[in-house]
Amino acid sequence: MLFYLSAQPDIPTPPGPLLQQLYERGGHALAYAILAWLYLRALRRNIHNGVVLRLVSAGLAVLYAMSDEYHQTFVPGRSGDLTDLLVDGAGACGAMLLSWWLERRRALRRPAADRQSPAR
Repeated sequence: MLFYLSAQPDIPTPPGPLLQQLYERGGHALAYAILAWLYLRALRRNIHNGVVLRLVSAGLAVLYAMSDEYHQTFVPGRSGDLTDLLVDGAGACGAMLLSWWLERRRALRRPAADRQSPAR
């Protein structure tokens, strides 16, 4: 989906510069938050250290964002944008922070006997 959308020369946006910026930046952040979360889910069985898992997941999402911005330099009417890359990275990191917070919150609600294993 990300590759398809970045290959489009023109994507419709809402009228007005403020709404357009919110739509575009919010879309970037949400898309890369979801991508990082999907990497997290896919890698969870292979990487057991929670910090490493989240760093790898966010890193892979940012690497894809970099390749996506580079890809857009070849699409007529589009260009690669460092600001988009930063927003993509913020979305990916935000998703990893949210997943860490939710996991910590769940761990604190478990009975003490269940908390013996290290938190991811």
